Amino acid sequence: MKKTAVFTSMLVLIFLASCEKHKAEKHEETSFLVTNPIKKDTSITKDYVSQIHAIRHIELRALEKGYLKHIYVDEGQHVKKGQQMFQIMPNIYQAELQKAKAESSVAEIELQNTQLLADGNVVSPNELAMAKANLDKANAEVTLAQTHLGFTNIKAPFDGIMDHLEAREGSLLDEGELLTTLSDNSKMWVYFNVPEAEYLDYITSEAKKNNKNVSLLMANNKPFNQKGIIETIEGEFNSETGNIAFRATFPNPDGILRHGETGSILMTVPYKDVVIIPQKATFEVLDKTYVFTVDSNHVVHQREISIGAELPHLFIVDKGLSEKDTILLEGIRMVRDQEEINTEMVDPNSVLSHLELYAE
Repeated sequence: MKKTAVFTSMLVLIFLASCEKHKAEKHEETSFLVTNPIKKDTSITKDYVSQIHAIRHIELRALEKGYLKHIYVDEGQHVKKGQQMFQIMPNIYQAELQKAKAESSVAEIELQNTQLLADGNVVSPNELAMAKANLDKANAEVTLAQTHLGFTNIKAPFDGIMDHLEAREGSLLDEGELLTTLSDNSKMWVYFNVPEAEYLDYITSEAKKNNKNVSLLMANNKPFNQKGIIETIEGEFNSETGNIAFRATFPNPDGILRHGETGSILMTVPYKDVVIIPQKATFEVLDKTYVFTVDSNHVVHQREISIGAELPHLFIVDKGLSEKDTILLEGIRMVRDQEEINTEMVDPNSVLSHLELYAE
């Protein structure tokens, strides 16, 4: 039994040695594709979740108490500036105006009589001044009554779209009660939050001086047909999220966008003279990114790199590589650090033109 076991072990060792030899011979025959990083100008498109607001969005409220007598508009209707929208029953305010006018007439007659007496030195100048003051007071009451009566007719302060009706005809309204909201959708303000690092990149770039253009991807994943411009940045960062709010303005000539919609801002960020490599050439170990470089003696070296940004099938490398390095393009799972391999050079421009092929 012992001889059989020894003989079996020897067979296993011979078999394993044969496999290793065959594998090594096969490995030596394999040529691995290598290339150089490429250095060029490029850009990436970043997207940010956004909230869409009308350039003007206000609440229309009753300025006087009373019954809602008429509603002249409907929900979702486009209204013009100055168009009548609501009327509160005006009877009481009309009566108050008539009363104020009557008192103004009385004060005017009293002033005329006092003036005649003053001209004949019958009354003192102070009494004449008092009569003038009474007339001014009565005229002010007329103006006040006219204002209150005007508040019973509620008109559109600007062109816009009506929202939901909060009251119906015949409702008893209190002063300040909400009637509806009105949105001016001719232009839209789109708010989106930007992390601190990306804010610093933007604020120090030339694009900031040129009112950077942005695009809007709507909730149906279709692009909005107008371009927007970043016009303002809020004054301080959100301490909880580390973000700061940007505001882009979009023209809305077709009225497609409405107040309260959501979407994504697409902002193109330029990168000048950066090192680019295929994503396929990288691998990760413990949250760190590496590539295999190949020296002039065809020896493989594992090297850590820093990724600055990501493109489809590509990485922009911040640190760790230059365009003079040679990197392993494929077969990174088949080689080891400090191993000598056969290589076949691929032009980096050819690699870029066949990204999908090399990404498989």
